[in-house]
Amino acid sequence: MILYQPTHSGAMATSSSPLTALHSSFLSYTPTTPSMAALPRRRRPGCRYPRIQAADLDQNTIVAISVGVVSVAIGIGIPVFYETQIDNAAKRDNTQPCFPCSGSGAQVCRFCTGKGTVAVVIGGGETEVSKCVNCDGVGSLTCTTCQGTGIQPRYLDRREFKDDD
Repeated sequence: MILYQPTHSGAMATSSSPLTALHSSFLSYTPTTPSMAALPRRRRPGCRYPRIQAADLDQNTIVAISVGVVSVAIGIGIPVFYETQIDNAAKRDNTQPCFPCSGSGAQVCRFCTGKGTVAVVIGGGETEVSKCVNCDGVGSLTCTTCQGTGIQPRYLDRREFKDDD
């Protein structure tokens, strides 16, 4: 492709363009009619690049682009939301009583139902009463939810991070 550019003397000089190998449907450098191909193109003084035409997008492409943009926004938005919620929760005092132990810090033993002893029927009508092996005869255990504090821990505080190795 040869571009015609005015020189200082007013004559037209020819120069080859580096865009000769560039073929794209978005660039409008090809004349639309054969009669216009013979005419020199008049270019604006500051314009050095070809004009870009609007892209011809179908509905499926628009939907795919929209889904991609929304997915990226959600992928960034959700972690940011949770991070701000965690920061705000850390600033507030936690005064909610523990639900399983009702704020006492201890739960009734499930084996002996709080008696401290377990009755076992041996046979022949005989029963043997022994000290509960679960609570050592106390009748209650430290609450596993609040670890005996009586305060309901927040969600992330309840998780124990242990090294499995």
